[in-house]
Amino acid sequence: MITAIIQARVNSSRLPNKIFAEIMGQPLIWHVINRIRFSKRITNIIIATSMNKLDDKLEEWCRDNFIQVFRGSENNVLERFFFSAKKCSSKIIVRITADDPFKDPIILDNVIDMLVENNLDFAYNNNPPTFPEGLDTEVFTMQSLEKAYQNSVDEYEHEHVTQYFYRNKNKFKQKNFKYSEDISYLRWTIDKKEDLEMTRQVYNHLYQVGEIFYMKDILALLKENPQIAKINENVARSSMYINKENQ
Repeated sequence: MITAIIQARVNSSRLPNKIFAEIMGQPLIWHVINRIRFSKRITNIIIATSMNKLDDKLEEWCRDNFIQVFRGSENNVLERFFFSAKKCSSKIIVRITADDPFKDPIILDNVIDMLVENNLDFAYNNNPPTFPEGLDTEVFTMQSLEKAYQNSVDEYEHEHVTQYFYRNKNKFKQKNFKYSEDISYLRWTIDKKEDLEMTRQVYNHLYQVGEIFYMKDILALLKENPQIAKINENVARSSMYINKENQ
């Protein structure tokens, strides 16, 4: 069982309720799930959210849309992932964040294949990053997740699921999947209203019901319409993304 676990919460300090922001008539969270469903390798999807009462809305939405959901610790996301994976009897986990509207199923499958074919514990495409921010892909085995859950005592590692892997490279067989060039300066995630506006512009040009567009399509669009990328080019990158460059 290869499970995509989507960590999601309704509360967001920078852009509240962003997972329900409308894009082409559907909430952001719907688009994230829809894109994952085009993966040829992922067999199961579950939303991992918190016990915070604000996330009652998300649980209700999941049940209305027949999406599996697990609710756990608000701050210990590592624990939330562990019990979500156990609920699904997962062998391999793909970590997905709910504020990334352009997740590419081809990239997801490539990283999954790299993990399987090389018998890795952990595979990723962002250390060092070469893909646009927002196309981050992290894949790990259930055994590795259990080891991290049982051994990590650090709050930062509890909050940021994969940090125990990065900080303990000697304990996990791991490898980075690189793109042919470094385009990590591109920002394809949603934290601010400018990010949401950029996303809506891309979807307005490329989205078709029942179909999907890929990284190559977005790159072609931005080459023809460079003003779209300028909408959110001044939004600061996340500290997590910057930290990866120094690991």
